Amino acid sequence: MSNNFVLPIGPIHPALDEPLHFRFQVEGETIKDVEILSGHAHRGMERIAMKNTIAQNVTLCERTCGLCSNTHSMTYCMVMEKAGDIVIPERAQYIRVVADELKRLASHAFAVAILSHLIGFDTVFLHAFQEREKLMDLIEAYSGNRMDMSINIVGGVKRDISDELAKEIDKTLEEFRPVWDNIGKIYETDASIICRTKGVGVISKETAIEYGIVGPPARGSGIAQDVRKQQPYAAYDRLNFNVITEDGCDVYARTWVRIREFIESINLTQQALREMPKGPINLGLVPKIPAGQAVARSEAPRGELFYYTRTNGTEYPTMLKWRVPSLVNIPSWVPALKGAQVADIPAIIASHDPCISCTER
Repeated sequence: MSNNFVLPIGPIHPALDEPLHFRFQVEGETIKDVEILSGHAHRGMERIAMKNTIAQNVTLCERTCGLCSNTHSMTYCMVMEKAGDIVIPERAQYIRVVADELKRLASHAFAVAILSHLIGFDTVFLHAFQEREKLMDLIEAYSGNRMDMSINIVGGVKRDISDELAKEIDKTLEEFRPVWDNIGKIYETDASIICRTKGVGVISKETAIEYGIVGPPARGSGIAQDVRKQQPYAAYDRLNFNVITEDGCDVYARTWVRIREFIESINLTQQALREMPKGPINLGLVPKIPAGQAVARSEAPRGELFYYTRTNGTEYPTMLKWRVPSLVNIPSWVPALKGAQVADIPAIIASHDPCISCTER
């Protein structure tokens, strides 16, 4: 009797939170091949964007994704500012860094927590989520919202950061250091975590380059790729930070990149708060965008985010397109899953921290 069979998972499945359909060719417990099928939740956002005004699209783009929401609205504003040759106030540039790094911290805490849950280590899952709640409180204290901060506008930001709030953010972030160092030590030393993550879901550096993957998965394969360094935006060119890389190329390395980046984002946020100059936070009324086209790049929590627009001088864009990191990372799951065990499927997928709502916008 043959032990070769096809294992379908999704698009609706109790162990899969988002609608992707996998067809695994399995021999015993070993995955021999995989087909990934998407397109089950297309929302038509790019079509809607052409019917909205330039100002309305700030909100639309922010709704692309929950964890990367602020990066979407910021990058949209950046592309419109480039199209209009608009320079935003310096204080607004620093505020954009603070807001985006707070969202990166929340996203990385979420990713590390979910991976811990999927490999059965619920102690770290609960611990990371408990700490993430403090981040959500900071985000809410600044923006009034827990997920969609709604602070970006073309020409700057809506809300300033008071001195009192800046001190509270700095104090809370400093309290994260020992907590996150402890989570890192657990990942570094616990035998069960190491067993479930090291050597699992390997994507070599050469394969990562071939597939063009971005974000923590790329940096987990030894590629020092970070838009914040390569093409600085907002105030990143005035701040000191390191691009975190690991050479393990596996689930462990991709998770360890996020753990280390958590501390790096704390440093970045505290720097931005200290060095933020006084002054206006926006240009007032939404500037008129002339006819033309532009592109903008940013480093979302999951990797490079790319926006393109074409305008005609009216308040309605002729075209707006955006490419999200999960779109380019998903194809690399095929080599990562081949040769792995069926039990490792959730951990391999979670180590990429995918977002299907982004991908199928």
